[in-house]
Amino acid sequence: MSIRTVPFALGEYYHIYNRGNSKQKIFNSKEDYVHFIGLLYACNQKDNFKIDNLSKGDTLFDIDRNSPLVSIGAYCLMPNHFHLLITQGDDGNLSKFMQKLSTAYVMYYNKKYKRTGGLFEGKFKSQHLNTDQYLKYVFSYIHFNPIKLIDKEWIEKGIKNKNITLNYLKNYQYSSFLDYSGFKRVEEKILDRKSFPKYFPTEDVFWQEVFDWFNYNLPLGKT
Repeated sequence: MSIRTVPFALGEYYHIYNRGNSKQKIFNSKEDYVHFIGLLYACNQKDNFKIDNLSKGDTLFDIDRNSPLVSIGAYCLMPNHFHLLITQGDDGNLSKFMQKLSTAYVMYYNKKYKRTGGLFEGKFKSQHLNTDQYLKYVFSYIHFNPIKLIDKEWIEKGIKNKNITLNYLKNYQYSSFLDYSGFKRVEEKILDRKSFPKYFPTEDVFWQEVFDWFNYNLPLGKT
């Protein structure tokens, strides 16, 4: 993955996403998802780290991090792509974080599957979330992305069965949906909510946002 030459603005919010070459899968097993999610935490620091240095039984979430490069507000992993909601502070570096994340995951993936070369479709993509409405919308867009896996046409035609869809989201382990909806798990360490507007100060407020989308049954649009 190439580093971008145009710097990201400090204190601004960005929707970051990328997918596999030719839309190929980048996550083939639960282990792949879990490893990438761990890297979201472990790579978010200025210093480098070595997975080989982990003690037996430890995970990437047991790494002692120094100053983070970015603040992550939401994320979602899909079979052939991922979405991140990111901002960077005065000492941060979004491009460096994405380079570390990509490099670490590609090294893991290529070693595991005995392959060489690139995995992702060129440089990561970014959208500047320059309005409050746009930023809040992307929280929902990212968290609702897994619905595509059970209903490919829901974006165009709306949600067919709200109960089935809601249960699916509540059981989807590879996004921050569970962290906002009240489930307690180690993956919550990835998020830095204080660096984002307090749209969802409580789980009840978050659930109300979900129900509002479901009740209006409006499509979120494509990215």
